[in-house]
Amino acid sequence: MDEKNPPLIEMFPGCGFSQEDWDDVDFPEMTDEELASMRPAKEALPPKLYKALVKMQREREKMRGRPPVEKPKKQVTLRLDDDVVEAFRASGKGWQGRINAALRKASGLDPA
Repeated sequence: MDEKNPPLIEMFPGCGFSQEDWDDVDFPEMTDEELASMRPAKEALPPKLYKALVKMQREREKMRGRPPVEKPKKQVTLRLDDDVVEAFRASGKGWQGRINAALRKASGLDPA
């Protein structure tokens, strides 16, 4: 477990299981002998199951991040006057999109 997801030390309502379920769990820490006897999933699981799990993991990884867009934006470095940036920032969330819209209008790519 990591710091973001610490292990549950006590049962609380709404966890998806009952107090009786919680009390029935007895899973002590693994011994050095048990840890030494562990094998990689590829060796321990039936080949068909392992392949299916790997395929599922790859599919899950494909779904991460933003979905692809038809015309992705291009990241550039651009130097602008401080007062211009502050004016757009002061207009609130979406200020970078408004700069893009202003540049499109100024370049004649978008009418009006």
